[in-house]
Parts: sequence; structure tokens; C-alpha cells
Amino acid sequence: MGILNLTPDSFSDGGRWLKSDDALRHAAQMVEQGAALIDVGGESTRPGAAIVPETEELDRVVPIIEQLVQRLDVVISVDTMKPVVMRAALAAGVSMVNDVNALRAPGAVEAVAASKAAVCLMHMQGVPRSMQAAPQYGDVVADVRATLAERMQVCAKAGISLDRMLIDPGIGFGKTLAQNLTLLAHLDDFAVLGVPLLLGVSRKSLFGQLLGLKLHERLLPSVVVAALAVGKGAAIVRAHDVAETVLALKTAHAIRDNRGHNK
Repeated sequence: MGILNLTPDSFSDGGRWLKSDDALRHAAQMVEQGAALIDVGGESTRPGAAIVPETEELDRVVPIIEQLVQRLDVVISVDTMKPVVMRAALAAGVSMVNDVNALRAPGAVEAVAASKAAVCLMHMQGVPRSMQAAPQYGDVVADVRATLAERMQVCAKAGISLDRMLIDPGIGFGKTLAQNLTLLAHLDDFAVLGVPLLLGVSRKSLFGQLLGLKLHERLLPSVVVAALAVGKGAAIVRAHDVAETVLALKTAHAIRDNRGHNK
């Protein structure tokens, strides 16, 4: 999943793709590099991020989505927490809603249920503005898994079938470094939920905390974790650096697919 941030303040590439021509060119490049999905976002969800008004988010994402749907033969996803934006993006042709808030906003579940689109339910403790203040869990893996299971039940009751759902443990969203590492070590524990796992670790601050790396130095650990995640069951990896991540995933898939052969 290639990331297309149409925002001035995203933590990694904020402001780079604000012009529509630049955004469309970058999306096409990611597809050429091997992205099977393009995730379009108009509001930053980095720690401390400010809320973007609905009208502004709509203005940022809808025109680009309309063009991407026409031009690219891949899944187009919208990254939003707002039901109004979800409905507009679905009307514009997106095939998936990627919600860091797991459809908790009033009307969000209904917006997706009324469509045929897939949805990714991500775990987040708190809200972006304050989520990293003091995240606490009893057992982070069990707690995140239970929360995702509860959100899946809510969606199922609203008419969203399991074959339309994905889950994301929300690395970096209301978690300490230790909690993030524990989740990454136990990604295979989420298989019991029975839906595909999406993982986003690209360029995240955990690599700064763990390795002392600045933002532009985080490519190598990002692709290493992406490859390891495939071995632990991740179906989709969300990435800024598509070409390098695709190489890592192809290698990881080749090893995983030959695990049963010993001759």
C-alpha cells in the first residue's frame, strides 16, 4: 500500500504532494514500483496533529481520488476518520476505507455498511493530539486484539461482512516503544480474528527511539520490519518507500512460500 499524503503537516512527507499534478505523478510512480493499493489521506494523524475541518479535507482528497480511480488500475483507499469524507470518497470510487479510529465516529459504520467497500479497522488508544501522552495496557497484545474484535463485531452487526474487513494493530498510535515492539513480535497472534492484517511502520518514530535515527535514515529498519511482518502473517504493508519495500516483501514471500520444502 503506497501512501499519498495530501497534507501540509504529515510527519514524513507533509507538503510534498499538495499540487494535484505532483500527487497524481507520485501515485502513478508508486504503482509502477509495485504498489497494489494507494492510500489517500487529507488529515495528518501524527502525534499532536490538529483536526482538519471537513470541508478542507474534502477539498484535498476528493478531486485527487476521482482522477486516481480513472487513471490507475489498483485499489484506491481513503485514510480518514470522518463519515462525511468517507461517503464522498466512496461516491468518488474508492474501494476501501482506512480508519485509524476503527469507525467509531457517529455515522462511520453506516457509511461503510451502505457501500460495498472494504474497511481497515485500526487500533488507537486515545486521539492523535494526545495519544502518546501516557499509553497504558494490561497486556498490550490481548488488549489490542480484544478491541479490534469488538470493533469487528460492531461492523458485522451493521452488515459489513468479514470478507470486507481488515485489521491494523496501530503501531505508534497510543503505544510506547516497548508496546510497539511487543505487538510486532506477536503479529501472528492476530490471525485468530480471521481477517487480513495490515501493518504500517514506515519511517515511524519508533526507529528514532530504538536506533537514534533521524527521519531520512529510517528506510532500512522500515523495510526490515515489513519483511519480518510478512513472515508473521501481514497481508498488506503500508509504505512511503514503495520500490524498496516491494523488494523486501518479494524476498520475504519467496522464503515463506518455500518453508515447507526441505529438499
